[in-house]
Amino acid sequence: MLLHNEFHTTGSGTQLNWLRAAVLGANDGIVSVASIIVGVAGATDSSGFILTAGVAGLTAGALSMAVGEYVSVSTQRDTEMALLEKERRELREEPEAELAELTTLYKAKGLSDATAQKVAEELTAKDAFAVHVDAELHIDPSALTNPWHAALASAGSFLAGAIVPLIAVVMAPTSARMPVTFAAVLVALVITGSLSAYIGGANKMRATLRVVAGGALAMLITFGIGKIFGVISI
Repeated sequence: MLLHNEFHTTGSGTQLNWLRAAVLGANDGIVSVASIIVGVAGATDSSGFILTAGVAGLTAGALSMAVGEYVSVSTQRDTEMALLEKERRELREEPEAELAELTTLYKAKGLSDATAQKVAEELTAKDAFAVHVDAELHIDPSALTNPWHAALASAGSFLAGAIVPLIAVVMAPTSARMPVTFAAVLVALVITGSLSAYIGGANKMRATLRVVAGGALAMLITFGIGKIFGVISI
């Protein structure tokens, strides 16, 4: 007897979206802070300058992610709440028109006229508002995203990723600072790339290579820019 154990990315959409956002936030933290660190390291050997730049990048990035996510989710939540209120008003003022609209939606799904009418009437009698927001708006009023939760989650995931290159550059001896940082970042990117591919159901090897190549390219470019400015300052 075969057991059906397939991973479905649509099984719990909200949870998967949160997990995907967390992985992408961590990846962003890894690449952006690592690029800042190696860029400064290309211009100077000063541990103080490198650490200051890394901490500043980590703080600024986390705050930027938090503010951006808060604004984005707040806007989305406001829009959804406005749509929900509009639906309540229409159900209160035009119940017959709303029932006809619901019937049309079920017809479009393939039900016969009689069946669509019966389903619409029965569901409307049970909970008109719930069935309309589900069929028309595809919104769950009890599961609206909290902007503060989204902001904290976004900042937290960025910090979790950004701390990797920062720890690497602080803990490594000066002579091996860049190789250790590059190695730590690439390993971290392999992990986030694999997780991202798993969540999205994509090819792990291809997705991981894209993430690692992108991160490595970003670090090489910023390191080169740091070297150029380091020479010019001399």
